[in-house]
Amino acid sequence: MKTIVSAAALVAASLFAIPASAANLVLYTSQPNEDAQATVDGFMAANPDIKVDWVRDGTPKIMAKLQAEIQAGNPVADILLIADMVTLERLKEDGKLLAYKSPEAAGYDAALYDADGYYYSTKLITTGIMYNTSAAMKPASWKDLTKPEAKGLVTMPSPLASGAALIHAQTLAAVPGLGWGFYKSLAENGAIAAGGNGAVLKSVASGEKAYGMVVDYMPIREKAKGAPVEFVFPSEGVSAVTEPVGILASTKNADAARKFVDYVLSETGQEGFLKLGYIPARNGMKLPEGFPARDTIKVLPIKAAEALKNTDQDLKTFSGIYGSN
Repeated sequence: MKTIVSAAALVAASLFAIPASAANLVLYTSQPNEDAQATVDGFMAANPDIKVDWVRDGTPKIMAKLQAEIQAGNPVADILLIADMVTLERLKEDGKLLAYKSPEAAGYDAALYDADGYYYSTKLITTGIMYNTSAAMKPASWKDLTKPEAKGLVTMPSPLASGAALIHAQTLAAVPGLGWGFYKSLAENGAIAAGGNGAVLKSVASGEKAYGMVVDYMPIREKAKGAPVEFVFPSEGVSAVTEPVGILASTKNADAARKFVDYVLSETGQEGFLKLGYIPARNGMKLPEGFPARDTIKVLPIKAAEALKNTDQDLKTFSGIYGSN
Protein backbone atom coordinates (compact mmCIF):
# COMPACT_ATOMS: atom_id res chain seq x y z
CA MET A 1 0.00 0.00 0.00
CA LYS A 2 1.34 3.41 -0.95
CA THR A 3 1.36 5.95 1.86
CA ILE A 4 1.09 9.71 1.56
CA VAL A 5 4.07 11.11 3.41
CA SER A 6 3.37 14.37 5.18
CA ALA A 7 6.16 16.86 4.69
CA ALA A 8 4.89 18.88 7.65
CA ALA A 9 5.42 15.90 9.95
CA LEU A 10 9.08 15.77 8.95
CA VAL A 11 9.88 19.45 9.44
CA ALA A 12 10.58 20.77 12.92
CA ALA A 13 7.58 22.74 14.14
CA SER A 14 9.85 25.54 15.28
CA LEU A 15 10.85 26.39 11.71
CA PHE A 16 7.43 27.61 10.71
CA ALA A 17 3.83 26.87 11.56
CA ILE A 18 1.26 25.86 8.97
CA PRO A 19 -1.93 27.87 9.49
CA ALA A 20 -5.08 25.85 9.95
CA SER A 21 -6.50 27.52 6.86
CA ALA A 22 -3.49 26.67 4.72
CA ALA A 23 -4.03 25.45 1.20
CA ASN A 24 -3.12 21.82 0.65
CA LEU A 25 -1.32 20.32 -2.33
CA VAL A 26 -0.67 16.65 -3.07
CA LEU A 27 2.44 15.91 -5.13
CA TYR A 28 2.99 12.62 -6.95
CA THR A 29 6.67 12.24 -7.79
CA SER A 30 9.30 9.78 -8.94
CA GLN A 31 12.09 11.64 -7.13
CA PRO A 32 14.00 9.63 -4.51
CA ASN A 33 12.50 10.12 -1.05
CA GLU A 34 15.21 12.46 0.25
CA ASP A 35 14.99 14.61 -2.87
CA ALA A 36 11.21 14.78 -2.78
CA GLN A 37 11.38 15.88 0.84
CA ALA A 38 13.99 18.55 0.05
CA THR A 39 11.90 19.87 -2.87
CA VAL A 40 8.78 20.09 -0.74
CA ASP A 41 10.67 21.66 2.17
CA GLY A 42 12.11 24.34 -0.10
CA PHE A 43 8.72 25.16 -1.57
CA MET A 44 7.02 25.29 1.82
CA ALA A 45 9.74 27.55 3.20
CA ALA A 46 9.05 29.96 0.33
CA ASN A 47 5.26 29.50 0.64
CA PRO A 48 4.51 28.89 4.34
CA ASP A 49 0.77 29.22 3.77
CA ILE A 50 0.73 26.11 1.58
CA LYS A 51 1.02 22.57 2.96
CA VAL A 52 2.27 19.82 0.66
CA ASP A 53 1.90 16.06 1.04
CA TRP A 54 3.68 13.72 -1.35
CA VAL A 55 3.63 10.21 -2.74
CA ARG A 56 6.76 8.68 -4.23
CA ASP A 57 7.22 5.70 -6.55
CA GLY A 58 8.66 4.84 -9.96
CA THR A 59 6.93 6.62 -12.82
CA PRO A 60 5.09 3.53 -14.17
CA LYS A 61 3.66 2.78 -10.71
CA ILE A 62 2.78 6.42 -10.08
CA MET A 63 0.94 6.50 -13.40
CA ALA A 64 -0.88 3.24 -12.66
CA LYS A 65 -2.02 4.68 -9.33
CA LEU A 66 -3.12 7.95 -10.92
CA GLN A 67 -4.98 6.23 -13.77
CA ALA A 68 -6.82 4.01 -11.31
CA GLU A 69 -7.86 7.10 -9.34
CA ILE A 70 -8.99 8.87 -12.52
CA GLN A 71 -11.07 5.88 -13.57
CA ALA A 72 -12.64 5.81 -10.11
CA GLY A 73 -13.47 9.50 -10.46
CA ASN A 74 -11.26 10.55 -7.56
CA PRO A 75 -7.77 11.70 -8.62
CA VAL A 76 -5.87 12.69 -5.48
CA ALA A 77 -2.82 14.47 -6.92
CA ASP A 78 -2.67 18.17 -7.74
CA ILE A 79 0.87 18.18 -9.13
CA LEU A 80 3.04 15.66 -10.95
CA LEU A 81 6.85 15.78 -10.89
CA ILE A 82 7.84 12.58 -12.67
CA ALA A 83 10.48 11.17 -14.95
CA ASP A 84 9.74 12.17 -18.49
CA MET A 85 7.94 14.40 -20.98
CA VAL A 86 6.50 11.42 -22.87
CA THR A 87 4.37 10.48 -19.86
CA LEU A 88 3.08 14.02 -19.48
CA GLU A 89 2.51 14.28 -23.22
CA ARG A 90 0.11 11.33 -22.89
CA LEU A 91 -1.75 13.09 -20.08
CA LYS A 92 -1.88 16.27 -22.15
CA GLU A 93 -3.37 14.42 -25.14
CA ASP A 94 -5.91 12.79 -22.81
CA GLY A 95 -6.98 16.21 -21.47
CA LYS A 96 -5.79 15.47 -17.94
CA LEU A 97 -3.44 18.42 -17.49
CA LEU A 98 -4.08 22.09 -16.78
CA ALA A 99 -2.30 24.60 -19.03
CA TYR A 100 -0.29 27.30 -17.26
CA LYS A 101 2.07 29.77 -18.91
CA SER A 102 4.67 30.24 -16.19
CA PRO A 103 6.68 33.48 -16.38
CA GLU A 104 9.72 31.43 -15.33
CA ALA A 105 9.71 29.69 -18.73
CA ALA A 106 11.69 32.63 -20.11
CA GLY A 107 14.78 31.08 -18.51
CA TYR A 108 14.47 27.80 -20.43
CA ASP A 109 15.14 26.50 -23.91
CA ALA A 110 11.86 26.08 -25.78
CA ALA A 111 12.59 22.36 -26.34
CA LEU A 112 12.41 21.79 -22.59
CA TYR A 113 8.75 22.70 -22.06
CA ASP A 114 5.40 22.31 -23.72
CA ALA A 115 4.56 25.28 -25.92
CA ASP A 116 0.98 25.28 -24.59
CA GLY A 117 2.16 25.35 -20.97
CA TYR A 118 1.05 21.87 -19.93
CA TYR A 119 4.43 20.75 -18.57
CA TYR A 120 7.95 22.06 -17.91
CA SER A 121 11.29 20.29 -17.53
CA THR A 122 12.99 20.83 -14.18
CA LYS A 123 16.35 19.08 -14.61
CA LEU A 124 18.44 16.96 -16.95
CA ILE A 125 18.96 13.39 -15.76
CA THR A 126 21.13 11.51 -18.21
CA THR A 127 21.68 7.76 -18.46
CA GLY A 128 25.22 6.56 -19.07
CA ILE A 129 27.50 3.75 -17.97
CA MET A 130 28.74 3.10 -14.46
CA TYR A 131 31.43 0.57 -13.70
CA ASN A 132 33.09 -0.89 -10.66
CA THR A 133 36.69 0.31 -10.35
CA SER A 134 37.84 -3.31 -10.09
CA ALA A 135 36.45 -4.06 -13.57
CA ALA A 136 38.95 -5.15 -16.20
CA MET A 137 37.64 -2.76 -18.85
CA LYS A 138 36.96 0.97 -18.64
CA PRO A 139 34.07 1.47 -21.08
CA ALA A 140 33.95 4.58 -23.24
CA SER A 141 31.22 3.55 -25.69
CA TRP A 142 27.84 1.87 -25.44
CA LYS A 143 29.17 -0.84 -27.73
CA ASP A 144 31.90 -1.67 -25.21
CA LEU A 145 29.19 -3.38 -23.15
CA THR A 146 28.81 -5.98 -25.90
CA LYS A 147 32.51 -6.96 -25.82
CA PRO A 148 33.67 -10.34 -24.49
CA GLU A 149 35.23 -8.58 -21.46
CA ALA A 150 31.71 -7.61 -20.36
CA LYS A 151 30.07 -11.00 -20.91
CA GLY A 152 27.63 -11.74 -18.11
CA LEU A 153 28.71 -8.60 -16.25
CA VAL A 154 26.16 -5.99 -17.42
CA THR A 155 22.93 -4.96 -15.72
CA MET A 156 20.32 -2.34 -16.56
CA PRO A 157 16.94 -1.16 -15.29
CA SER A 158 13.85 -2.44 -17.08
CA PRO A 159 11.63 0.01 -19.02
CA LEU A 160 8.72 -1.80 -17.37
CA ALA A 161 9.85 -0.47 -13.98
CA SER A 162 11.60 2.80 -14.83
CA GLY A 163 10.44 5.74 -16.92
CA ALA A 164 14.05 6.81 -17.44
CA ALA A 165 14.92 3.31 -18.69
CA LEU A 166 12.09 3.45 -21.22
CA ILE A 167 13.22 6.82 -22.55
CA HIS A 168 16.78 5.50 -22.66
CA ALA A 169 15.80 2.45 -24.70
CA GLN A 170 13.70 4.53 -27.07
CA THR A 171 16.53 7.02 -27.50
CA LEU A 172 19.23 4.44 -28.24
CA ALA A 173 16.88 2.50 -30.52
CA ALA A 174 16.80 5.55 -32.80
CA VAL A 175 20.60 5.98 -32.96
CA PRO A 176 22.21 4.71 -36.18
CA GLY A 177 24.65 1.95 -35.37
CA LEU A 178 22.87 1.07 -32.12
CA GLY A 179 19.13 0.49 -32.40
CA TRP A 180 17.36 -2.59 -31.10
CA GLY A 181 20.21 -4.63 -32.52
CA PHE A 182 22.39 -3.20 -29.76
CA TYR A 183 19.96 -4.43 -27.11
CA LYS A 184 19.87 -7.87 -28.73
CA SER A 185 23.69 -7.97 -28.70
CA LEU A 186 23.69 -7.06 -25.01
CA ALA A 187 21.27 -9.89 -24.24
CA GLU A 188 23.38 -12.33 -26.24
CA ASN A 189 26.34 -11.17 -24.14
CA GLY A 190 24.51 -12.08 -20.93
CA ALA A 191 23.20 -8.66 -19.89
CA ILE A 192 20.18 -8.63 -17.59
CA ALA A 193 17.35 -6.09 -17.29
CA ALA A 194 15.22 -5.94 -14.16
CA GLY A 195 13.91 -3.47 -11.62
CA GLY A 196 14.93 0.16 -11.37
CA ASN A 197 18.09 2.25 -11.29
CA GLY A 198 18.62 1.71 -7.57
CA ALA A 199 19.06 -2.02 -8.08
CA VAL A 200 21.65 -1.38 -10.81
CA LEU A 201 23.60 0.95 -8.51
CA LYS A 202 23.64 -1.62 -5.71
CA SER A 203 24.66 -4.45 -8.03
CA VAL A 204 27.63 -2.60 -9.56
CA ALA A 205 28.78 -0.88 -6.36
CA SER A 206 28.84 -4.24 -4.55
CA GLY A 207 30.81 -5.87 -7.35
CA GLU A 208 28.03 -8.34 -8.18
CA LYS A 209 28.11 -6.89 -11.71
CA ALA A 210 30.93 -4.87 -13.27
CA TYR A 211 28.93 -2.56 -15.55
CA GLY A 212 25.53 -0.96 -15.52
CA MET A 213 23.31 1.48 -17.39
CA VAL A 214 22.13 3.98 -14.81
CA VAL A 215 21.06 7.57 -14.27
CA ASP A 216 24.02 9.89 -13.71
CA TYR A 217 23.49 11.28 -10.22
CA MET A 218 23.38 7.92 -8.45
CA PRO A 219 26.96 6.70 -9.11
CA ILE A 220 28.34 10.26 -8.97
CA ARG A 221 26.87 10.67 -5.49
CA GLU A 222 28.09 7.26 -4.38
CA LYS A 223 31.59 7.89 -5.70
CA ALA A 224 31.71 11.08 -3.61
CA LYS A 225 30.85 8.94 -0.58
CA GLY A 226 33.74 6.59 -1.33
CA ALA A 227 32.02 3.84 -3.32
CA PRO A 228 34.30 2.03 -5.83
CA VAL A 229 32.42 3.26 -8.91
CA GLU A 230 32.94 5.54 -11.89
CA PHE A 231 30.43 7.06 -14.31
CA VAL A 232 30.99 7.51 -18.05
CA PHE A 233 29.18 9.67 -20.59
CA PRO A 234 29.56 7.37 -23.64
CA SER A 235 31.00 8.74 -26.86
CA GLU A 236 27.79 8.21 -28.86
CA GLY A 237 25.88 10.41 -26.41
CA VAL A 238 23.42 9.91 -23.57
CA SER A 239 19.67 9.87 -23.21
CA ALA A 240 18.06 12.30 -20.83
CA VAL A 241 14.84 12.58 -18.90
CA THR A 242 13.92 16.00 -17.65
CA GLU A 243 11.58 15.30 -14.72
CA PRO A 244 8.84 17.67 -15.88
CA VAL A 245 6.26 19.25 -13.63
CA GLY A 246 2.60 19.51 -14.59
CA ILE A 247 -0.70 20.40 -12.95
CA LEU A 248 -3.63 17.97 -13.02
CA ALA A 249 -6.74 19.41 -14.64
CA SER A 250 -8.75 17.98 -11.73
CA THR A 251 -6.90 20.04 -9.10
CA LYS A 252 -8.98 22.01 -6.63
CA ASN A 253 -5.91 24.05 -5.67
CA ALA A 254 -4.92 25.59 -8.99
CA ASP A 255 -3.43 28.80 -7.56
CA ALA A 256 -1.22 26.92 -5.12
CA ALA A 257 -0.27 24.46 -7.88
CA ARG A 258 0.82 27.34 -10.14
CA LYS A 259 3.02 28.63 -7.31
CA PHE A 260 4.64 25.19 -7.09
CA VAL A 261 5.39 25.21 -10.81
CA ASP A 262 6.87 28.70 -10.58
CA TYR A 263 8.98 27.68 -7.59
CA VAL A 264 10.61 24.59 -9.13
CA LEU A 265 11.37 26.58 -12.31
CA SER A 266 12.73 29.61 -10.44
CA GLU A 267 16.42 30.18 -9.74
CA THR A 268 15.79 29.30 -6.10
CA GLY A 269 14.09 26.03 -6.97
CA GLN A 270 16.76 25.17 -9.51
CA GLU A 271 19.49 25.90 -6.95
CA GLY A 272 17.76 23.33 -4.77
CA PHE A 273 18.05 20.68 -7.49
CA LEU A 274 21.68 21.68 -8.07
CA LYS A 275 22.44 21.14 -4.38
CA LEU A 276 20.88 17.69 -4.64
CA GLY A 277 23.34 16.83 -7.42
CA TYR A 278 21.24 17.32 -10.57
CA ILE A 279 21.90 19.26 -13.76
CA PRO A 280 19.41 22.16 -13.61
CA ALA A 281 17.23 22.58 -16.71
CA ARG A 282 17.28 26.37 -16.39
CA ASN A 283 19.80 28.22 -18.53
CA GLY A 284 22.81 29.85 -16.89
CA MET A 285 23.01 27.52 -13.89
CA LYS A 286 26.13 25.76 -12.62
CA LEU A 287 26.57 21.99 -12.74
CA PRO A 288 26.96 19.79 -9.66
CA GLU A 289 30.38 18.76 -8.43
CA GLY A 290 31.61 15.64 -10.19
CA PHE A 291 30.02 16.45 -13.57
CA PRO A 292 31.99 17.48 -16.66
CA ALA A 293 31.34 20.82 -18.38
CA ARG A 294 27.82 20.94 -19.77
CA ASP A 295 29.00 21.52 -23.34
CA THR A 296 30.95 18.23 -23.23
CA ILE A 297 27.82 16.18 -22.52
CA LYS A 298 26.19 15.07 -25.78
CA VAL A 299 22.47 14.64 -25.12
CA LEU A 300 20.75 12.50 -27.75
CA PRO A 301 17.41 13.82 -29.06
CA ILE A 302 13.98 12.31 -28.51
CA LYS A 303 10.61 13.55 -29.74
CA ALA A 304 7.99 13.18 -27.02
CA ALA A 305 4.96 12.77 -29.30
CA GLU A 306 6.73 10.19 -31.48
CA ALA A 307 8.05 8.27 -28.47
CA LEU A 308 4.53 8.24 -27.01
CA LYS A 309 3.11 6.78 -30.22
CA ASN A 310 5.75 4.02 -30.19
CA THR A 311 5.69 3.24 -26.46
CA ASP A 312 3.51 0.12 -26.49
CA GLN A 313 5.42 -1.44 -29.37
CA ASP A 314 8.79 -0.49 -27.85
CA LEU A 315 7.84 -2.15 -24.55
CA LYS A 316 6.83 -5.29 -26.45
CA THR A 317 10.11 -5.25 -28.35
CA PHE A 318 12.14 -4.89 -25.15
CA SER A 319 10.14 -7.58 -23.36
CA GLY A 320 10.64 -9.87 -26.33
CA ILE A 321 14.40 -9.59 -25.79
CA TYR A 322 14.65 -9.55 -21.99
CA GLY A 323 11.35 -10.89 -20.68
CA SER A 324 8.74 -9.13 -18.53
CA ASN A 325 10.90 -8.11 -15.54
